[in-house]
This record gives sequence, C-alpha cells and structure tokens, in this order.
Amino acid sequence: MFQEMLRAARELLAVRSPLDAELIVSEMLGAWWGKRLLHDDVEELVGEALVDYAAKAGTPAALALLTGIAYLGTPRQAAKAERAALPLMEAGVARPGWAGRVGMVEPDDCYVSRDVYGDQDSIVCTYTYGGEERHALVVVIDHNERGMVVDAWVSSQVEKLLGYCRQEAEDNPLMLFEPLPASRARAMLEKALAITDDTEEPPVKDTFGSYHAFVRARIRALPPGGRRPAPPVHSRDRRATMAAQFLASDEAEGLSDRSAASRCVDRIIDYGCDHDFGRPLRVSPIKCETFLLHYLPRKVMLSPGEQDAMPHVLAAWVRWASQRTRLHEEGVRQTLDKVWDITGKFAEAYRDPTTFGLDRELVERLLPDGDLEALARRAFAFPFLTAGNAEIDLTRLDPADDHDRHRLLEFEHPDPDREHIEAHLRLARRLWDGDPPQLWGIAEYLLDKGHDRHDILHRLMTIVDEVGDDPRALRAALRGLRDEV
Repeated sequence: MFQEMLRAARELLAVRSPLDAELIVSEMLGAWWGKRLLHDDVEELVGEALVDYAAKAGTPAALALLTGIAYLGTPRQAAKAERAALPLMEAGVARPGWAGRVGMVEPDDCYVSRDVYGDQDSIVCTYTYGGEERHALVVVIDHNERGMVVDAWVSSQVEKLLGYCRQEAEDNPLMLFEPLPASRARAMLEKALAITDDTEEPPVKDTFGSYHAFVRARIRALPPGGRRPAPPVHSRDRRATMAAQFLASDEAEGLSDRSAASRCVDRIIDYGCDHDFGRPLRVSPIKCETFLLHYLPRKVMLSPGEQDAMPHVLAAWVRWASQRTRLHEEGVRQTLDKVWDITGKFAEAYRDPTTFGLDRELVERLLPDGDLEALARRAFAFPFLTAGNAEIDLTRLDPADDHDRHRLLEFEHPDPDREHIEAHLRLARRLWDGDPPQLWGIAEYLLDKGHDRHDILHRLMTIVDEVGDDPRALRAALRGLRDEV
C-alpha cells in the first residue's frame, strides 16, 4: 500500500500550487480516515508508518509527501514528518517549488449560510497564500446529526461562491447569509469536527475523508479565542411551565384529549431540550420528520391515545412555537405541511409492542424508562420473566434491580457457579443500558446467522471480560467478532 501511495505522490512533483499539493496529500491521508483497530487509531498508526516508509525511500516524491504531512498530519504525524524531512533536505533531495509556501495560509473572511430553521450551517472560510491564490473552504454542520460536520469542499472561485450565497439569501426568505467572526468560526468548527471524529461510522458524505486532514489544518489556521454559547439548560420546572403555557394557548384549544395532549407535549419539549441542543421551540420539516418517524418509533413507549394525538399536538406546537421564534410564515407552512404529510407514515412506523401479543405489564417491566428501543435487547438478556417454580415467582422480580437480576439469571442456570453468574450479570447490565450500542448489534447479527442465544451470550461475555472498560477496544473487538463469523 505504501509503495502505491509513494508512486501516487509523484503527482506532487508536477503541481505548482501549494493548494493543489495540500489537497492531494489530504486525499492520501484520508484513505484510512475513520477506520479503527483494537487498541490503536488507524490514522495515527498507518500515518506514522507511511512517514517511516517515505523517510527510507528518500526520493523527491517522498520528500514532497513528508512536506505535506508536516502541515496536514496529526500533531504526532506532523512532528515525525518534519524530523524525517530534514535529513533528506540536508542530503540535497530536490524539493518541489510549492514546498516553501505549503501551510503558509492566512485566514481572510468567514461567513455562515444557514436556513432559518436552524437545521444546517454552511461555514465559508476564505484564505490566501500571502494575498495570492484566494480559496474558500466550505464546511457543513448538521444540527439534526448532533451538530457534527457532515461534508466539506474547497472552491477557488471565491467571488462566484460568495455571490451565489448572497443571491440565495436574497431570493429565498428561508435562507440567511452573514459574516462570522473568524474566532467564532474556529470554535464552531472545532466542536463539530470533534463530534464527527468521535462518532463511529458518522453519516458523512462519501468524499469527506479526502478533505478531513485539510479541514483540520485550515481550522488550526483560524484565530483562537472564540466561544460557542453553551446550550441553555431547561429544568423540569421550566419545561413544565412551557407545557402549561402551550396547553393554555389558542393553538392548543382544539386538542380534544387533554390528558394525552399533556403527555405528548412533554415528549416534544424533552426531545427539543435533550436531543436538539436545548432548543424545544425550534421547529422545522426535518426535525418534525425525525421526531415522528425515527425518534418516537424507536425510543418512546406511547399509549394508544398518545399515538393518535401526537401528530395533532405536534402541529399545534409548531404554530405556537413559531410565534415565539418569529419563524417566517413560509417556514411555518412548510413545517405544517410536512407534519400532515407524514401523519399516515407515523401510524405505520410506530409499532406498539402490545399489538404483537406482548402483555403490556411485561413490556412495562422491561421498559420502566419508556425506552422502546431497549425492548428487544432487554428481553434477550432476561427472557424468563413469567411463571417460575416452587422456590421463586418470576413475576415478582424486577429486571431493573441488580439483586432481582441475579435471581433471574440463577433461575436460568439450575447449577449456578458464582463467577459464571457474575459474568452473565456484567453482560446483562450492558445489554440493559445499551452500552455500547454495538453489543446488541452484534447479538442481532449472530441471531440472524442462526447462532444459539446462550452461545452468543458466552461469546459476548468473553469479549467484555477480556477487553475491560476501554470503550474503543470493546467496539473494535465486537467488530472483530462480526468479521470472524
């Protein structure tokens, strides 16, 4: 692989622009971006090995690659590449013409293009090399994806790009385009990129890996010191007051089932506070669709009355909240249209487990927190919750209580070995909490492959006990198990 990359690095000798060189190196470093190994970060491990390989090659292409990595690599890669490049330069290995200017960028202006809903921010940062070769980096932050960076690209046609953004804001009342202090842009981008980097398999565009190193380096070129305001904290009392104000409003007057409406608006407010950066009043077509078709069917146990009421309560909430945020009337119309368009889909997407013959009392024992997503994995961990024998009544045991969990596991193992039960208990806790999510994902995968439940439990127990509390190592071990089978 390194031989092929060094051969590809010959292209660096043919380009004249430091921008072109940086983009080529960034694409090469992005070949393994986002990959993980059991105990190591692939970006560090492979990147540093590439530096070693280039240093031994000692060719002009190798020196060009080391020069690019010294600017675009991680701090460890950069330091190692710089140390490796110095002996080659002293030995007289030819340097490309752009080598003296690579990384010598100066930030110019920053802007943000955003929709009035607050779904996405496209941050535009312009740079020059000493006043020449002006170019723009565009980075997209998606606030419906936990505020992570999901896309990035570079344009050398800066005035054309800025003109398009200004014209779009003039023509579309739902778009804004405004200057952004460079230090503030850096704070926003650093936080958003960190979320992307910390997310396993983030939902980024296919080309993002090629720009990742370039984005990281350009963020470092922006002035520090900016702060992104912390999301507001809504106490339980503040949420309850907001719900009461809504239920007393004209917008909520037509809601017939007031009890169901009260519970539904609590769900709406909690979703905005806990999953949308403390913004319960923010409404948008995408946010409403995500809430109705993805969050509720996956996460929340609703009563039949709440299932019927939820779309109507959400539509009333859109009208009420948009008055307080002064959302443009076209934005309100589009959001309401989306709610009504997906109401039928919500009825199809939301699957009440009791409609499949599961006893509601049993479901509630497994879901004391109402986390509908947890039902399958908790039932997998504790399949015996009814009946019992002369010594134990399983219906009286609480699977959320550690002492009762121990008794449930002992019932499943007629001749219990204490250490074995403790190992089962450690795994059961993780399955109950979904920690990490990949644990249940690999269990489902093995079930689909026809593996026996108890065999799956023992495989997972072995991994959990061998790896310990290192979350990255645990995720990597689970991926290894998936590859193995």
